[in-house]
Amino acid sequence: MPVAPVDDRVGGLRLLLPRRLRGRGPHPRGRADGAPVRARPDRRTAAGEQPRGRDDCRRHLGTRRGRDHLSHTDAMIIRSAEPAELPRLQELERAAGELFRPLGMDAIADDEPPTLAELERHRAAGHAWVAVDDSGKVLAYLVGETVDGAFHIEQVTVHPDTARRGVGRALIAHAADHAHRKGLAGLTLTTFTEVPWNAPYYERLGFRRLTGAALTPGLRRIRAAEAELGLDRWPRVCMRRDG
Repeated sequence: MPVAPVDDRVGGLRLLLPRRLRGRGPHPRGRADGAPVRARPDRRTAAGEQPRGRDDCRRHLGTRRGRDHLSHTDAMIIRSAEPAELPRLQELERAAGELFRPLGMDAIADDEPPTLAELERHRAAGHAWVAVDDSGKVLAYLVGETVDGAFHIEQVTVHPDTARRGVGRALIAHAADHAHRKGLAGLTLTTFTEVPWNAPYYERLGFRRLTGAALTPGLRRIRAAEAELGLDRWPRVCMRRDG
């Protein structure tokens, strides 16, 4: 399914690039044999983060007010995804995709979610994280991989019912922390420029648009694959946030 950013203020959103526009071809960054081209992130933590282990932290975001933060009674845990949770990630994608339909982007809304095999590949590599509430319900997820020395966010999805709570922001912060621990230079992603919860949202999180010589070989390949899939029907851009 697509990857288009998740602006927590609007509802569940997907972040970057669609996986496969209904049979239009393989995953944009996959090879013919299904093997991926890889990537990695930068760093920065959300206020009040309480690390609970290498890939498990609890974030209490009630210390600051505002639509992008959880209330003082809310808490969530960000941890590595588990195999049994992968079908839930597909459910999140389908729900989040509907947000593109009112924008006339039906092809994005109808795009199939990542396959279980694709999600498992990210999970097995240690590059799939979920945000869960205290009951263990998965609210959102993020997957990515290393591309040219940075962590490339391939997908971030927040369920529409979990809007305005800072969940997407917290997942991105977690990916940034992971990138920092791995010695990676920062975070990258590709996204739509004219969708309010895409490029404008990422700019508020410190990402900048990349053009010309700033595009690495890996990002150029990703953009070329996206163009072949027809994603350039809507303006897109590569973005980066340094560590």
